[in-house]
Amino acid sequence: MVAGPLLIVIFLVSIIFIILMTSKIRMNAFYVLILAALGVGLASGMSMENIVKVIKDGFGGTMGSIGIVIICGTTIGVLLERTGAAFSLADAILRIVGQKLVPLAMSISGFIVGIPIFCDSGFVVLSTLNKALAERAKISMSIMAVALGTALYSIHCLIPPHPGATGAAGIIGVDLGRVIMLGLPIAIFPAFVGYLWAIKIGRKYDVPAVPDVTYEQLQAKHATMPNPLHAAIPIIIPVILIALKSIGLLPGHPFGTGAVYNIFVLIGDPQIALLIGVFLALTLVRSWTKEVLGNWLVDGVEKAGVILAITAAGGAFGAILKATPIGAYIGSTLATLGLGIFIPFIIAVALKTAQGSSTVAILTTAALVSPMLASLGLASGWGPTIAVLAMGAGSMIASHANDSYFWVVSRFSNLDVPTALKVYTTSTIVTGVTAMVMISLLSLILL
Repeated sequence: MVAGPLLIVIFLVSIIFIILMTSKIRMNAFYVLILAALGVGLASGMSMENIVKVIKDGFGGTMGSIGIVIICGTTIGVLLERTGAAFSLADAILRIVGQKLVPLAMSISGFIVGIPIFCDSGFVVLSTLNKALAERAKISMSIMAVALGTALYSIHCLIPPHPGATGAAGIIGVDLGRVIMLGLPIAIFPAFVGYLWAIKIGRKYDVPAVPDVTYEQLQAKHATMPNPLHAAIPIIIPVILIALKSIGLLPGHPFGTGAVYNIFVLIGDPQIALLIGVFLALTLVRSWTKEVLGNWLVDGVEKAGVILAITAAGGAFGAILKATPIGAYIGSTLATLGLGIFIPFIIAVALKTAQGSSTVAILTTAALVSPMLASLGLASGWGPTIAVLAMGAGSMIASHANDSYFWVVSRFSNLDVPTALKVYTTSTIVTGVTAMVMISLLSLILL
């Protein structure tokens, strides 16, 4: 087995390979991560038989821990979109916040709707309403785009069941409930800072809205949409169940160790809680036709397919790194710098900025950092959870032209590239830094 400084060379070559293949060659991240795992195994001197075994175990283990979570989360998002529940929630929030605070209403809507829906899908779903409200209130789309985009983005990078945070938790072995319990309140801060950035910077650019339909036409179209409270149930209940299980597992056993505890352990498991969420989302459907039970549910599974493959490949890459001395060697080297929690943040920032995908950035960082956790002082207690959140914060910086979400935000908001870079890309830097500041403050309390 290779040892010493050559391990750092192998590490750097694997990172450069991942960045070049995903950003320049545009090869699917699944194949890139599997090839990187093979390359690291061979370069480190692992036996052929062991390389294959570790990759298979890493891939299967990750799929087993997060597969159902991602599929169910994606399906809930599809059902919220198809039933008009997402619009119902946004419209209700608008009525509560008021017409004078339309950007804030869209920011809150993005934050709530974004819990089960991936950020790009959520932006597409809410973009029609976003443009209609911008035209109605005579507000620049540069403001509306950033307010909605950063709220969705904050949730997407920090909270399960989104694939980055979910996959990182699976690779490192962190309870998803803990990630949600800490990540959800932390995500509020970057989302709110994103809203403030939208108001401050967005107002400098006049980008008129060109809506496909008016707000009144949207209301007429969704006249039979679900009640807002009903629409929120598939989002809120799974989160509560997962959090209750995590609370029940705390050392003090607040729910005891009897029947109540066992019930929460079952229904609070993320796999079961989100499966319950799917059935709660099905209650939003007026009639369970073949289209609903067939096409809609199939769409949820199919949309999750690519994400699952990439996430599990990240698990395979992480397993190879754990099986070699690379992580321990680099971890002990970096530990002398005294950066601790900032190591996963910095690595995620570099990967995100270089290759564009937040999901790939978090998964790759998790694979690299997992063997280093002990050296960084993050291997016990809340340390692994804080590390996952730090990776999420880093994966927010910076969304620009190599990020597909950048193009979703700009194209669906009529922003040209220079304007999008000035208002949206800068907002992702500010929100990512904000998230990391809050995570650092939390680490002072919990670590």
